[in-house]
Amino acid sequence: MEESTATRGATRRWIQTVSGPGSGWRTGYWLVLVLLVISYGLCAAEPTTDPSAIAFLVQLVTVAVTLRITGAARIVQRIAWLVLSVAGLAAVGTQLLDTRGHALDIGLAAASAIAFLIAPAAIIAHQVHRRGLDLEALLAALTAYALVGMFFTFVYNLIGLAGGGPIFGDASPDSLSAQLFFSFTTLTTTGFGNIVPAGPGVQTIAVAEAITGQLFLITAVARIMRGTRTPADIAAPDPRPTSPKESAP
Repeated sequence: MEESTATRGATRRWIQTVSGPGSGWRTGYWLVLVLLVISYGLCAAEPTTDPSAIAFLVQLVTVAVTLRITGAARIVQRIAWLVLSVAGLAAVGTQLLDTRGHALDIGLAAASAIAFLIAPAAIIAHQVHRRGLDLEALLAALTAYALVGMFFTFVYNLIGLAGGGPIFGDASPDSLSAQLFFSFTTLTTTGFGNIVPAGPGVQTIAVAEAITGQLFLITAVARIMRGTRTPADIAAPDPRPTSPKESAP
């Protein structure tokens, strides 16, 4: 009976932690996830290896929102806003003037890779010192995981554009959509086998992405398991009554 009461108390505290003031809906991680879904859809619809200027703008907004909600240092936010503004204006100009070129595509791919590297790093730095499991922690882990997949997507895209040849061999289609699919199946270690990287360089990056995905899941699970033990649980007194022998000096 006493054990059942203690279990119910711990469950009630866990529910209050998940739905409490630290809700991710109030911190803005839900907005980053929405922007990521939009960016994913735009990239998945791209039949060539050329990055879309519109998708690039969405990615810039994603990074800007991430830096804002993670509370990055003011100087970092100002530098990021300056760089992102210049890159955004360049993307808008090329879209309006229709002045696309190979060098510009390489620049957009490199900028996207850097943007998707900065964003998960900011989230991890924001969450590493937090305690307790809540909706914000879950959304942050999911967001950072998806951002890592997008980062590797544009690493593959950059290699394909700079190398001048298909990174999946002549038998597989080489497009941003295929690179996106390959990145997330590698990150999750699904490995359908329908797309295989060609060349030792791309294969090495694929192995690094698979290891990163596994390490991320391990650390995320450890973070969640640590969060289930709140300071209130650790400091809670033992509900069992003490016997006269136990209370005697």
